[in-house]
Amino acid sequence: MAIEITARKREAQGTGASRRLRTAGKVPGIVYGGDQGPLNIELDHKDLFIKLKNERFHASILTLDLAGTKQQVLLRAVNMHPFKLQVQHVDFQRVAKDKKIHVKVPLHFVNAEKSPGVKEQGGVVSHVLNELDVVCLPDDLPEFIEVDLGNLAVGHSLHVRSLALPGGVELSLHKNENPVVATVIVPVLITEEEEAAAAAVVAPSEIPTTEQAAPPKEGETPAEGEKAVAKAAPKAAEKPEKAEKAEKAEKAEKKDKK
Repeated sequence: MAIEITARKREAQGTGASRRLRTAGKVPGIVYGGDQGPLNIELDHKDLFIKLKNERFHASILTLDLAGTKQQVLLRAVNMHPFKLQVQHVDFQRVAKDKKIHVKVPLHFVNAEKSPGVKEQGGVVSHVLNELDVVCLPDDLPEFIEVDLGNLAVGHSLHVRSLALPGGVELSLHKNENPVVATVIVPVLITEEEEAAAAAVVAPSEIPTTEQAAPPKEGETPAEGEKAVAKAAPKAAEKPEKAEKAEKAEKAEKKDKK
């Protein structure tokens, strides 16, 4: 069943006019392609925002109702506000039944839990691609392409050219291009990396510490305690000097006796 969306022709143009439309709960847009020229349109923001949450809306032939005239279109671009949940602008392309279209179709992964890599070898599936570029006629456009992971083992990958495509659907790839769609990896590889990173962290016992002044004695204020430490420091430094002088005097006395 085709998804239908209603639009109106947009008369006012420019940045100011588009800003006023958004303030009024509308979305400026454009429809182009086919045998007609580009046409500026406006849509209801709430209705459009709800439809954008549907995966089919992004990869299906849509019916655009424009002032009672219905035409087949594809959603080509959506511009969102940088931080608000607000659609800023939307683009649609007209399609003809006898002309092939180039479109991205979502991938649906199945049987991952039954694959030898997951069920028997304890691996996890890593999805490399989530959508695929295809070329087909509008009537042959699938809502999604199913990816069967039932035979995937650890260390093995599934490539694009190995996928079973619906009838009339062709891959949009260069001659020797064959990208990976999914692979199965072992979680322990991730764990070893984490352990190596943890081992590189310096242990607390290896971190140098600074010597702190002794706490003030009973009856002393913190300032007095600090003064006592400051006085004790020179005295401690004097002790090696006194010992050195006594040693020199003792040596001189031995020489005299000789």
